[in-house]
Amino acid sequence: MHRWLALIIGVQLLLWFASGLIMSVLPIDRVRGEHIVDRASLATLDQGRARAPLDIVLRQVAAPVREVRYRMLAGREVAEVEMADGSVQIHDAETASAIPPVNAAMARAVAVRAYRGKSAPPSVRAVTSASTEYKGVLPAWRIDFPDQDSTRVYIAQNSGRIVAVRNGTWRLYDFFWGLHIMDWKNHEDFNTPWLIGFAGGGLALAIAGSALLYFRWPRKRRRKS
Repeated sequence: MHRWLALIIGVQLLLWFASGLIMSVLPIDRVRGEHIVDRASLATLDQGRARAPLDIVLRQVAAPVREVRYRMLAGREVAEVEMADGSVQIHDAETASAIPPVNAAMARAVAVRAYRGKSAPPSVRAVTSASTEYKGVLPAWRIDFPDQDSTRVYIAQNSGRIVAVRNGTWRLYDFFWGLHIMDWKNHEDFNTPWLIGFAGGGLALAIAGSALLYFRWPRKRRRKS
């Protein structure tokens, strides 16, 4: 049983070890694209600027509100209203009027401002469906920077926030992540029957090997008196 399990599960065990090693070696900040896109920097708000009262902002929204955040968006102060269902609307902070969803030009400006590297002008395309590379808020804008890492910045149309950054390091990490969890298509489900079956087989392999080690361990024979 130990030999058959080793033959069947051995290849996947090697893939687990190899993929785990590679994922642990890759710097997580490069995987997330933090070295090339600055998502943490926030523009400060002008304390002396007049703003619409909060109750007026809330009147513009029909659904129950969970949170209101004031921030800068492409040089304009906005009130970001998050509803109880998770949807987001943005309003002008001064007039409380609703702002249309972020267009391609504004999304490009947000991405260029956050981009730290050197690249030719990026291209912009709309994203309306999820893919292996991006499963975040939809619809969104994808800004492609033609640099050596093929950096892509995803910006949500409802808020103008950078919701994902993809580059060559992330794609390498994601490839081995798919091998590691045995979800070769979507790279997200780590409860697949394949993973559960091979994990159980690996446990049985370890138990069988431990039993063989016990039964075949050399024992000193007692000397005859």
